Amino acid sequence: MITNLDQLDLNETYSYADYLKWQFEERVELIKGKIFKMSPAPARRHQRISSRFQGELYSFLNNETCQVYAAPFDVGLTPRKSDNTNKIYTVVQPDICVICDSAKLDEKGCIGAPDWIIEILSPGNSQVEMKNKFEVYQDNGVKEYWIAEPTTETIFVYILNEEGKYIGLHPFTTADVITSHIFPDFELSVADIFKD
Repeated sequence: MITNLDQLDLNETYSYADYLKWQFEERVELIKGKIFKMSPAPARRHQRISSRFQGELYSFLNNETCQVYAAPFDVGLTPRKSDNTNKIYTVVQPDICVICDSAKLDEKGCIGAPDWIIEILSPGNSQVEMKNKFEVYQDNGVKEYWIAEPTTETIFVYILNEEGKYIGLHPFTTADVITSHIFPDFELSVADIFKD
């Protein structure tokens, strides 16, 4: 039994089946089979921004079949459909995700692509991690991907096109009201998300 992160070789490739056996306190994500350590506790501002996103989405989706979840919440991703957890090499904990297909949900989280993911950048996010997440979200068919940048108070929006590639929209700043591509009736003031 793995009870300490130090027992693992960070250069190895691990699967979701491995991940489910680990019994340590540290929070990690698997991206393409590689371990990425998560911050032990996000900063207060990060959590406030996350709460605002979650609150707005919860209110909007209250009577819908789609559900909103916030980290920590495991999302197992694989570009190929498979019920075998040994084939899943990416397990992420997006800050916010919206899932409309309840068949993807189990007691541990979600297996398969959420419809919408929102990530809030933290000083600990590495460029490699962000690049890899962009690629796995795109490859797995996450229809809409937002990245919130608290330092510049900017939201970057990526929409999956018919070819399965992300198209980036112009950056949204505190002067903008942003809408969702998959939920056109959802409107959000960027300034309200980032206000202190």
